[in-house]
Amino acid sequence: MSDWDESKTRVLSRLKRAEGQVRGVIGMVEREDDCEHVIQQMAAVRKALDRAFYDMIACLSHRELMEAGIKQGPALKRLEKITDLLARYG
Repeated sequence: MSDWDESKTRVLSRLKRAEGQVRGVIGMVEREDDCEHVIQQMAAVRKALDRAFYDMIACLSHRELMEAGIKQGPALKRLEKITDLLARYG
């Protein structure tokens, strides 16, 4: 499986999960659930979308490094670390 296939699978999985979460939030609003619970779920959706976004940025960066002739080594490891930090704290 290529790097893009792995990234695509991961991003699609995250987006589908976020889609399900959005449907859940819509249901919560329609049922007039407690606002605090709705807010918590909205934050979870935002985090899921952020992670998908960071995965796409990492994929783009990885492709650019590959096209520049950097196929392995410290640059790719740093990219992974940055992506993880963004996902965790971004």
